[in-house]
Amino acid sequence: MNKDQAKGKAKDIGGKIQQEVGKAVGSNKQQAQGLGKQAEGKMQEKAGDVKDAVKGSGNR
Repeated sequence: MNKDQAKGKAKDIGGKIQQEVGKAVGSNKQQAQGLGKQAEGKMQEKAGDVKDAVKGSGNR
């Protein structure tokens, strides 16, 4: 797991928590921000996956 994958996973989890807290307190803004962080995190994880794939193909 590289840095982008780890940071992306952390953002995704943080976003899920923020979304659930938003639901619990009835804040649509918090829910939306949580969803945004989840999307950001997933994109960062995918970028890390691509980096790993590129790095791995260079070793062949």
